[in-house]
Amino acid sequence: MVWFRVAMHRFVRTEVTARMVDSIKTAVESACNGVVSCADIIAIAARDAVLLSGGPTWKVLLGKRDGLVANQSGANSGLPSPFESLDVITTKFVAVGLNLTDVVSLSGAHTIGQAKCQLFSNRLFNFSGTGAPDATLDATVVSDLQNLCPLNGDGNKTAPLDRNSIDLFDNHYYKNLLDEKGLLSSDQILFSSDEAVATTKTRVEQYINDSTLFFADFVNSMIKMGNIHPLTGSSGEIRKNCRVVNS
Repeated sequence: MVWFRVAMHRFVRTEVTARMVDSIKTAVESACNGVVSCADIIAIAARDAVLLSGGPTWKVLLGKRDGLVANQSGANSGLPSPFESLDVITTKFVAVGLNLTDVVSLSGAHTIGQAKCQLFSNRLFNFSGTGAPDATLDATVVSDLQNLCPLNGDGNKTAPLDRNSIDLFDNHYYKNLLDEKGLLSSDQILFSSDEAVATTKTRVEQYINDSTLFFADFVNSMIKMGNIHPLTGSSGEIRKNCRVVNS
């Protein structure tokens, strides 16, 4: 499998994009046609992106197959939204066998990456109808983001999810929550919401003080998430193109 590892490390970066997955899939198919699924490629790419960014590694259980359908409405309703309350987000995690520790540790993946203005601009001007920015967002951050994302501006502009630690996989994301610098509402509520006091706040504080604990919990949560309803054996297919089912 040396060829596969070489292909992975050639194309993996701190953010795994669809174009990169296409490139990896092309390289894999040219060496071993119809053997490695897109599901396995994405899982390994995610793991290696974390490792190459300074984070932990883990063993990815291979042999998963690709689905035969895509359900956008199901994804929209089943996946957590940056606009939802902590209770709703937690409920969605629990529905697939994940728990509060998983909520906090997997949110730490936001130590890498960018978010579009449209996902956080609701916090900048008239948060929840108050006529003011979100009170749990640092004033300097508010000013910077208002300049980046003015009212009626380009919602596709992006800002780093982990301010001041953009390209390193570390526990800085949680330190930003302590300083009210979480970019998304769904980030900051892990520390600042009323619900967090009895649920997630303590775990955030633990991760701030112990990056080893964060890494260990993140690894366990990634493995758990990777084992949610996997397709194996004769179920599903091995896609030729990761963007579409086989014809």
